[in-house]
Amino acid sequence: MRTSVLSIFLLFLTTLNVFSQEKKVIQVETDNLAMIFTASPNEKVIFQYWGNKLNGVSSFTDKKIKGQPDTNDDFASQMYPAYGGRYYLNPALKLTHDDGVLTTELIYVGTQTKTLDSNRTETVISLKDKLYPVYVDVRFIAYKKENIIAQSVTISHKEKSGIKVENLASSYIPIHAESYYLTHFNGTWAAEMQMEEEELTHGLKVIETKKGVRATQSENPSFLLSLNGPANEDSGEVYGGSLAWSGNYKLSFELDETGKLGIVAGMNPFASTFYLKPEQKLETPEMILTYSASGVGQLSRNYHDWARRYALVHGDKLRPVILNSWEGAYFTFDEKTITDMIDDAAKFGVEMFVLDDGWFGNKYPRNGDNAGLGDWQVNKKKLPRGINYLADYAVSKGVKFGIWIEPEMVNPDSELAKNHPEWIVKSGKRDILPMRNQWLLDLSNPEVQDFVFKTFDDVVSMSKNISYIKWDANRHVDNVGSDYLPKDEQTHFWYEYVKGLYKVYDRIRAKYPDIEIQLCSSGGGRVEFGALKYHTEFWASDNTNALDRIFIQYGTNLFFPAIATGSHVSTSPNHQTGMITPLKFRFDVAMSGRLGMELQPKDIGDEYEFAVNAIKDYKTIRPIVQFGDLCRLVSPYGKHGWASHMYVSKDKKQSVFFAYSLKYHGRTTYLETKLKGLDPGKNYRITELNVKPGNSSFSGNGQVFSGDYLMKAGINLNIGNPFDSTVLLISQE
Repeated sequence: MRTSVLSIFLLFLTTLNVFSQEKKVIQVETDNLAMIFTASPNEKVIFQYWGNKLNGVSSFTDKKIKGQPDTNDDFASQMYPAYGGRYYLNPALKLTHDDGVLTTELIYVGTQTKTLDSNRTETVISLKDKLYPVYVDVRFIAYKKENIIAQSVTISHKEKSGIKVENLASSYIPIHAESYYLTHFNGTWAAEMQMEEEELTHGLKVIETKKGVRATQSENPSFLLSLNGPANEDSGEVYGGSLAWSGNYKLSFELDETGKLGIVAGMNPFASTFYLKPEQKLETPEMILTYSASGVGQLSRNYHDWARRYALVHGDKLRPVILNSWEGAYFTFDEKTITDMIDDAAKFGVEMFVLDDGWFGNKYPRNGDNAGLGDWQVNKKKLPRGINYLADYAVSKGVKFGIWIEPEMVNPDSELAKNHPEWIVKSGKRDILPMRNQWLLDLSNPEVQDFVFKTFDDVVSMSKNISYIKWDANRHVDNVGSDYLPKDEQTHFWYEYVKGLYKVYDRIRAKYPDIEIQLCSSGGGRVEFGALKYHTEFWASDNTNALDRIFIQYGTNLFFPAIATGSHVSTSPNHQTGMITPLKFRFDVAMSGRLGMELQPKDIGDEYEFAVNAIKDYKTIRPIVQFGDLCRLVSPYGKHGWASHMYVSKDKKQSVFFAYSLKYHGRTTYLETKLKGLDPGKNYRITELNVKPGNSSFSGNGQVFSGDYLMKAGINLNIGNPFDSTVLLISQE
């Protein structure tokens, strides 16, 4: 009997041990999407799937991929590949151990999943090196309703001394298809977010920046990847990724000999080796990921819904119409200049006046971009009664008040630069290179963090009626170096600067949760989700020319929503390009974002009434533009020279349609397009906005159409000349 019981007990232990070694399926899911991994204890975690949710996930436990001829290892993709073993492609992790060993082999330890709230689930997959006490946690947050997955990584260790972390990516995504089409973005000042699409070929495609600050002006850490053909707005498989990081980044796309594409995204490892001490943790920024099986349009709407709820301050509140002083006054103004602009703003129906650069500095007055930056006291000669007087004056006229700062920067000609040379970013005894006549403050230094926070605090405290800050940053990093960091940790600068910036933002938001802050960096130099979560909006570009803005905002709004996109009407000829365009065209373009004005109001002249009515009309359509679903209809990159898109309210009761003519089309040519996103069972009345008497471009103005008709038969518009444009309000009857 005892023998029988012992045999049964041993059989139970054997069965339990076999069961514990079985391959486990790990799912990270939203309402419609899933990432699926398989894992066994002490084995590598395998990345199996990323796409629409599916049934039968247990089949992944038996999935095999043909191996190499001289090994039993197969080509199955690891969830987070480290350099070591048979892995010879671009790794997500590369480090050097305390004993000098260059390789790492990560194996599965366990999984923890917890519900953060009704919409968010966190999954942490824990890995460790097979031989060394190095620990890697891969963290996923699934946003169910928005169909977004945010991935980040934390590394720590218990080796005797420090280890060198030479590459630590936020995510690795393996994809297998017949072909891959990458959409990415390039640009420069006044030409940000220019879209390019290319078919990837074998080898390595890299998109990166080493600028440290103003890191998104030339490239952007966002991408679209279309499978088996160029990206289409309403069909086809498309993956999207956007790194939430305000510093150096690197996106790599490696097509190997098996036909698999490996996407590694994260902080740029260039000159950034991090000497990680025992028990210390190093955490990556989040990679914001989504997928659509029905084209780019749905992917954009995923990002927009997520951004309004999680990546913007007060993403559920309407944004005001703004008049910014920059192009209307530049540095040359006095108190009366500003109060006159405020008076005009009130007459136009503008809701916020923002005083831009030039209001500060006394010993080194800010009369140009060559002095005063860093000395944040009011210029007494220009504004003898101070900022409080102007803010109170604006509020007395029914207009809110905001002000410009650039707290990370300093002019050589300033009291700050003279008093604190140790706060300047510099490379030993090498020359400190000016850019826009300014230097960069070292935010890796806690004293500088305190100064930047105090700058914000002091400026906001000048008046209880300051409700908006425009935060600018007009240069990037060169000749990098820090007087604060130890000499053997100079490569930490790129990481510590951004973390220092975020620490300041955290302190600001803790004290000032309600103030509106615009994210600006020479225009679109910081358009990414890392900094955006501390702001209410961003400035997409210093280029206010309406024609250029169509392209800039097209690329930008692929990821970032209209509610956050500052889009201003400026004067003609345009100050950046010299282009002459009609006021209607300028309004029609700007009204597709967060409407504002960037001019001297008096320059509008005899078109005053048109501007007043356009602003009034914008307030009518504002909830649709800022909270609605974006549906792109005609790309400005197309060959026919038109652009068109629309926003549709979530309940499909209202929509607003925009269309623009980008070139001359001839008298017999017209734009015909089918609408999207409406309810086919509803009837809609169409009303043309911003139209002058006798100049309607839509023959059905004022008429009622079924949603089915508008989406299947479409509409045609008489906008054939350069800078012709149309705005239509579409309302359920």
